[in-house]
Amino acid sequence: MKKILITNDDGISADGLIRLAEAAKDFGEVWVVAPDGQRSAMSHSITLRHAVEAWECDFPVSGVHAYACDGTPADCVRIGVLNIVPGKPDHVFSGINYGYNTATDLQYSATAGAAFEAAFQGIHTIAFSEEACECHEVTDRYLKEIMAELLPKTLGINQIWNVNFPGCILSECRGILRDRTVSTEVFYRDRYNETVVAPGRISYMVEGIRNYEDSDGTDLKAIFDNYVSVGVASNIS
Repeated sequence: MKKILITNDDGISADGLIRLAEAAKDFGEVWVVAPDGQRSAMSHSITLRHAVEAWECDFPVSGVHAYACDGTPADCVRIGVLNIVPGKPDHVFSGINYGYNTATDLQYSATAGAAFEAAFQGIHTIAFSEEACECHEVTDRYLKEIMAELLPKTLGINQIWNVNFPGCILSECRGILRDRTVSTEVFYRDRYNETVVAPGRISYMVEGIRNYEDSDGTDLKAIFDNYVSVGVASNIS
């Protein structure tokens, strides 16, 4: 039986991780190594100056081997692949992230960072994300179908499959668009609001202004148009 390692950046108690583990059981033996808390926007960072700890924990999906870790999502993949999963996993799933991982946001995403770490370890990997909302109709409809489609497909060196589900209701979803390129645009146009907190000392708080436009063929355009976006993302070679 194939072994599937699952991680995320929203923490081991995140709903998206639990749903992903439940779906993955149809495709192999599932192992979870995930952060013990929120680790979003940590990109591909790993821990070098001190040890990381992992411990077996209860998990709400039966039959899943689950470990929490106090490191980064990429740390979780490293110890999962190199130490925890016997004989190494055949596949790694990262997600389901609460919020899209498209366009330039991939540079910041710890969901993508964990997936790229798995790719660096030579493991076939899929990253899954959905809009940060409570509507999961499209994800629930297409998740297993996309798993079945992508698991047999090969990837190049340091490549991952990147899947994003729109947050619309199922009747408004227009289907799946494959071969989407990673947009060079942004999902949020950031700016920083300034607050003077003391003489000569200023606090800067980021505020994102949502973008609604992009070019045809990109991951961002697909989700703007209520399609599931499927494509390959690449890191350094």
